[in-house]
Amino acid sequence: MNNRYRAIIRAFKDKGVLIIGDLILDSYIFGRVNRVSPEAPVPVVEVTEEAYRLGGAANVANNIAALGGRVTLAGIIGNDSGGEVLKTLCNDKGISTEGFITEDRPTTVKTRIVAHQQQITRIDREDPSPLSKSVASRLLTFIKRNISYYDGIIISDYKKGVVDETLVRTVVRNAQGRFLSLDPKTGNFHCYKGVSLITPNLKEASEGSGIDIRDEATLNKAAQSLIKRLSLKSLLITRGEEGMSLFERDPEGKDITMSHIPATARKVFDVTGAGDTVIAVMTLAHVSGGSLREAAIMANCAAGMVVAEVGTATVSPEGLLQSLCATAGKTNLTCRRAPD
Repeated sequence: MNNRYRAIIRAFKDKGVLIIGDLILDSYIFGRVNRVSPEAPVPVVEVTEEAYRLGGAANVANNIAALGGRVTLAGIIGNDSGGEVLKTLCNDKGISTEGFITEDRPTTVKTRIVAHQQQITRIDREDPSPLSKSVASRLLTFIKRNISYYDGIIISDYKKGVVDETLVRTVVRNAQGRFLSLDPKTGNFHCYKGVSLITPNLKEASEGSGIDIRDEATLNKAAQSLIKRLSLKSLLITRGEEGMSLFERDPEGKDITMSHIPATARKVFDVTGAGDTVIAVMTLAHVSGGSLREAAIMANCAAGMVVAEVGTATVSPEGLLQSLCATAGKTNLTCRRAPD
């Protein structure tokens, strides 16, 4: 199995992925707290460091780039300093920004204040309203002209105005059989029909299916509902400390198989961006020759690595392989037909 992982990871550098979605700039203010403000019962943070990181769809792209894949990012930035910082960060990491479109709206910026490895508060600057018709048209034109140059496509929906039914339908129609994965957001599930894979967390799967997931029986019921209603080929539900559950429809569309992958994380400092890592590794591994189950195991392992870091993080090919080899004998994957 270790040789199998090596072969998949080795193929990363030959694959291209187009990522479409909501671009976010993550701003971090790190500091320490030694006193409470005399003005109000709130902690006073003494700033020690400030940093910018890629967030949202840009963090998905960052994960692909860190693993050696060729990646292009398509989305919206504002004509402001946040947009310039985001574009510069992408270029510095080898992420193509030819799909960036500038609109007269602020770049989405999430500012997190962190003290002693604990997030104290978050400040969001954003305009999540739908895109104007002219901007949406420019984005769709770029997608249609360039989608054929990529092995896989990822849609990253953070519900900031980019992803809607028209965009998904356009991508599905032009993907021409390419693997198309989507990281969903509650409230937009009606938009996702026809993609290859969606990767909701437990809460999103529950709300998207309308089924309260309490146990394995309701998990299966929710998965069956989502796969059939959205005409999905596969579904990966991330379940935090319970690991992940992968549901695959057979080629004839009759049976659905469930595989459960237990969590590998030993410690959890910050789950920020873990979903971005999951869909990035899952997609890149699959288009690099891995089966969906192999790709899910790799994504699960990568997620366990990034949640041990503070803030959005990525994994390297070497680090991922080392972690996979270390956990290979301990991964007790179970696989069976999902009950109707």
